Amino acid sequence: MSRMCEGRVVVVTGAGRGLGRAHALAFAAEGAKVVVNDLGVGLDGTPGADAPAGQPAAETLARRDLAGDPALRVVEEIRAAGGEAIAHGGDVATSAGAASLVAAALDTYGRLDTLVNNAGFLRDRMLVNLDEDDWDAVVRVHLKGHFLPLKHAAAHWRAEAKAGRTPAARIVNTSSGAGLLGSVGQSNYSAAKAGIVGLTLVAAAELARYGVQVNAIAPAARTRMTERTFADTMTAPDLGFDAMAPENVSPLVVWLGAEQSAGVTGRVFETEGGRITVMEGWRAGPTADKAARWTPEEAGETALELLGRAEVPGRVYGA
Repeated sequence: MSRMCEGRVVVVTGAGRGLGRAHALAFAAEGAKVVVNDLGVGLDGTPGADAPAGQPAAETLARRDLAGDPALRVVEEIRAAGGEAIAHGGDVATSAGAASLVAAALDTYGRLDTLVNNAGFLRDRMLVNLDEDDWDAVVRVHLKGHFLPLKHAAAHWRAEAKAGRTPAARIVNTSSGAGLLGSVGQSNYSAAKAGIVGLTLVAAAELARYGVQVNAIAPAARTRMTERTFADTMTAPDLGFDAMAPENVSPLVVWLGAEQSAGVTGRVFETEGGRITVMEGWRAGPTADKAARWTPEEAGETALELLGRAEVPGRVYGA
C-alpha cells in the first residue's frame, strides 16, 4: 500500500455514512489521522434513525454512544483497522461548530492538512411547492456548511504561512451534477451545489498564496440521498464491481487531499464508478460585437444566430 497520506491530519464532514464514511476510511487506509464529523440526523436534516425522535439535533450531541452515533461507528472501524480517528458532532453550518471542528484536529493531533467538505441533506420539492424553510435549510447545510469550515481552516493555514510554515494544505468540496446542470425537483439543492463551485473557484484563487489548494468533486454514488435514484444500478457485469458504490469516489478525493496533487487547484471533477472527468465549466462560445448599441430586434436576431452555432447544453437531470 502506498500510504499516500502518512502523517497527514484530515477532517471529513458528514462522515458518518455514505460518501463521507467512504472518504474517512480511505484516508485512514492511506495513513491519515481522521476527524470524523457527523450530526447523526435524518435524510432531511431532522433527528432520524440515529437521533431520538422529536429531539433537536443539537441535544443529541450530549447523548452520543456507539449504537446511535454514526461518527463513532466510523471511528471504531478506523481504529479496528489500526488507524487513528476521533469523532466530532458539531454543526458545521454554525461558526462555533466549524471553529470547534478545526480546533478538534489541532488540539488532538497538533495540525490540520486536509479538509473534505461533504455534509448535507435533501428536502426535495418541485419549485412551486418548495417551502422557504426547506430552501433555507438545504442552502444552509450545503453552502454555509462548506463556507464556514473552509473559512476557519483557511484562517489557520494563513497564520501558518505568515509564520513561515507554509502548509501543503488541501480542501476538497462536494458539488453535484445537479449543481452543474440542474435537477428537476431539487432547485434548493442545485442552487447550493452550484454555489459550491463558485466558492471553490474563489477560494482556490485567494488561498493559493498560503499553500492551500481547493478543488471540488461532483460525485455519483448510491447513498441515503440517492438510493432511490440508483436502486436498480447494482454490480456492473462487464466491470465486475458495483459501479454506484461510494467507495469508488474516494480514491480521487484521497489524491486531491494528498501532497501528490501539488499544482492542481480550482478544478471540478465529475466522478462515478470507474470514470473521472475534468469539468470545464462556462467558457465563451460564439460571440458577435457590433461595436455600437443593438436595437432589440438586432439583439434578438443576433442571439438566435449565435445559438445556432453554440453547443447544445446538457440536459437538466429529470427533464
